[in-house]
Amino acid sequence: MDFEQMGWHDCRVYGIKLDRENFEIAFDLDYIFKWVEPSPGETYYKFWISPATLVFENVYDIKLELGEPDFEIDFIERTEPRRPRNAEYIKKDTEWIWSLEAHRGALSFRSVGYQQFIRKLPVLSKHPILDTDMRGGISFDRCLKNDPF
Repeated sequence: MDFEQMGWHDCRVYGIKLDRENFEIAFDLDYIFKWVEPSPGETYYKFWISPATLVFENVYDIKLELGEPDFEIDFIERTEPRRPRNAEYIKKDTEWIWSLEAHRGALSFRSVGYQQFIRKLPVLSKHPILDTDMRGGISFDRCLKNDPF
């Protein structure tokens, strides 16, 4: 995925899953594809949004600091690129420090990269989050469901 083209501002995180066996950290979130500016006479933005699973690979050195249980991402950045210690084994040339800054907390870790899986087709919403029924509850699935909202 093209990190420079992606953006996670105001994406709500519903769950975080640590998979120690596979060295992964996964996030269940509502991914905002596009903010739609208000039409004339309207006041609020609308959002093209979909439930998604964001998975970082070959993760270690995790640091978590949450102020409250609600976790909305402000931004994600990557810094300090270097060659992974196990580069030959994982077949990746670069790892970074990934920082997920939230409105009320932060999370950082080392990882070689990520994959994001869209679980349902995006819908146009008046809100930047989906309700539980629309998103299908908390999930770390990695496939698109064919059922409509």
